[in-house]
Amino acid sequence: MLEKIDLPAGLDERPLPKAVRGMIHDLHLRIEAFQDRWDVPQIEQFVAADYELVFQTLAWIRQSQVQTGNRFLEWGCGFAAVTVMADALGWNAIGIESEVTLIEHGRKTVQDWTGPMRDGLRQNVAAETVGDASPPELIVGNFLPAGAEALADDPTLPSLGHPVASAYDELGLDLDDFAVVYSYPWPGEDEFHETVFAKFAAPGSILVQFAGPHDMRAWRRLASRRFA
Repeated sequence: MLEKIDLPAGLDERPLPKAVRGMIHDLHLRIEAFQDRWDVPQIEQFVAADYELVFQTLAWIRQSQVQTGNRFLEWGCGFAAVTVMADALGWNAIGIESEVTLIEHGRKTVQDWTGPMRDGLRQNVAAETVGDASPPELIVGNFLPAGAEALADDPTLPSLGHPVASAYDELGLDLDDFAVVYSYPWPGEDEFHETVFAKFAAPGSILVQFAGPHDMRAWRRLASRRFA
């Protein structure tokens, strides 16, 4: 069972640190160049989020919400913008992506921006909550735990059918090892992501969703209901 976390009004008015603005500007240029290429197949399921609003939301979650641990997971990390943001905010951040081409771009983001983002943000993060010094980890694989596809009411959802193995075996972790999970569901699959999280995540953990323009959501997994 999930409990909605009420996000405060005016999140999108909160100032962005200089490092965040720099990374987002750079990534918009990289993504535009990637999507303008005619000589490589386009990846239809890759759409950039509103990274400014995502950061503002994650920063608020980090500062105001009790968390069960320090691991952060991005479902479908693409260029890894959110994974790098989470790392800079002090989480031990991991991104999972099924598309090898995107993971290559994501690793370039990690290489270029982990240092500047940490330098720009971690001085404002409590030392006892900061993750280790290693860079964010990106894994090629399926972000759905084994058996999760059976929870879908619609077999055509974009999150289904990726021809790659679940990433959790390679990570040596399960979904319930993460304190915060971020997802960007396609229209019509937000409830599926919520159902998967409710089934497999640990009690007390948080799901953060970018569901479209001006639409951020957050949920906490409760322990009061167990799925069969």
